[in-house]
Amino acid sequence: MKNSTLGKVYLVGAGPGAADLITVRGAKLLKQADIVFHDALVDPAMLELCPQAIKVPVGKRCGKLSSAQHFINKRLIDAAQKHQIIVRLKGGDPMMFGRADEEIQALKQHHIEVQVVPGITAALAGAAAIQQSLTLRGISRSVAFVTLAQSNELTESLTSEAEENKSQPLQNPSADTVVYYMGRKDASNIAKQLINGNSLHTSETPAHILEAVSTKNERHWSSTLGELANGKANDWFDSASPALIMIGEALREKQQTSNINHNQDESLNSSSSKINDGLQDSVIFTDGRRSA
Repeated sequence: MKNSTLGKVYLVGAGPGAADLITVRGAKLLKQADIVFHDALVDPAMLELCPQAIKVPVGKRCGKLSSAQHFINKRLIDAAQKHQIIVRLKGGDPMMFGRADEEIQALKQHHIEVQVVPGITAALAGAAAIQQSLTLRGISRSVAFVTLAQSNELTESLTSEAEENKSQPLQNPSADTVVYYMGRKDASNIAKQLINGNSLHTSETPAHILEAVSTKNERHWSSTLGELANGKANDWFDSASPALIMIGEALREKQQTSNINHNQDESLNSSSSKINDGLQDSVIFTDGRRSA
C-alpha cells in the first residue's frame, strides 16, 4: 500500500526531439513538477517548460560517462521521500528501449506510486518526416523496432556503441518494415545480414536514414539496402545526432522524391518550448477518457 507521505513519480515521454511534440499531459506535468530527471537527448528548450523544478541530468550517451541504471532508480526513490511530483523525462516513449520496466519495478518495491505518460517514439516521427507509412496495404503489414545496443551494469557507465553491439550477434527480424534504433556504427553490417539472411529484403529494398528527427538539425539519407551494405552512408553520419535506419518496401515511394527540400516551416520545426495556452489550460482526464 502506498505511503501517503511519499511523492508520485511520472515517467513522461518527451517525444522525438522538438519541444512542442511532447503531449499536453506531459507538458502540464513538467509545469507542476518539483524535480525533473531528464535524459541526455531531451531538448534544452523542453526544460523551459519547468522553470520551477530542480533539473537533474541522468541520460546515457554512447562513449560518454553516464548514470548507471541502478543509480537512477535510487535517485528516483530518494526524490519521492522529499518531493510530491517527480518527473522522469525520457526521450521518445518511456516504454520503448527506455529501461522503464526497471524503474517502475524499483519504485513499486518501495511502495511509490508511478504513472507512465506516453510519448511519440522516434520511428513514428521518422515516418511522419518522410511522409511514408511504415505499413502499406498489400505490401507491408508488420513492423519491427530493433535496437542493437547491449550493455550491463558493469560496463554501461563508460562504453561505446560499437563495443555494446559486439556483445551479441545481429538478428534478422522477419517483419516487412524494420526500424533500427542506435544502429549507426553497424549500418553496413545490418544491411549485409538482411540481404544475405532474410528473403523479405534484397539489395534493391529501400533504405532510409534519419538523423535528429523533428529537430532543426534533421537530415535524411535515402537509397537502397545494397548501397547501405556497401558503406555508402558511412561518411554521411553525424556522430553527434541520434539516427534511425528504416528499411522496407513500404518506403519505396520516398525514393522517388528524395531530392525534395526537407526544410519545414520554422513554426512547426522549431525547438520552441511554447505550448498553445488553450491546450495547456485544457482539462486532462486522469483516467484517459472523455465524454462525447
